[in-house]
Amino acid sequence: MKELHKILEELICLTESEWESFYDKLIRKEFKARTLIVREGSMAQNLYFIETGLLRTYHLLDGKEINTYFACDRQFISIFSSFISQTPSFEILETIEDSVVYELSYQALTELYKESSKFEKLGRIIAEKNYLCILDRTFTMQTKTAKQKYLDFIKNYDKKIVQRVPQHQIASFLGIAPESLSRVRKEISIS
Repeated sequence: MKELHKILEELICLTESEWESFYDKLIRKEFKARTLIVREGSMAQNLYFIETGLLRTYHLLDGKEINTYFACDRQFISIFSSFISQTPSFEILETIEDSVVYELSYQALTELYKESSKFEKLGRIIAEKNYLCILDRTFTMQTKTAKQKYLDFIKNYDKKIVQRVPQHQIASFLGIAPESLSRVRKEISIS
């Protein structure tokens, strides 16, 4: 919880009373590995701050998992399209490892927006970071080779994600076949 307080202090300079108001709306949850937090077709009603753990979002295409996002310690995650619009999700939010998160409901966040413009700023910052992430991912998927995609991934993603997400999930995220990822990883380790 100290980590979240520290992050919010850096991002939006909360007063102690604003922090207490925020903290009172959080619910601490523990999830086992491979827990489906949001299922396809249900609404993402919560934003999560990960204290410890590893989570992913993905969707199914002809029975095949297409990974769209990974997050770990000290990061926020939700199925943002569903959370923001409060509509059914086409994606799934799942834990990869046992995880401890702090949950903030859409309703609670809306109440915080009314309490202080600092919370609106937090919402804007999260939305901007997600937009930039999606823009970067789209550019990468459309313009880079398998090797360039993987090099960008290991450069830009948290070490925990790079080291602990299963390779077939990383391959799916990068839009390449698992065999291609194996070749790229071997090539990189040799050079």
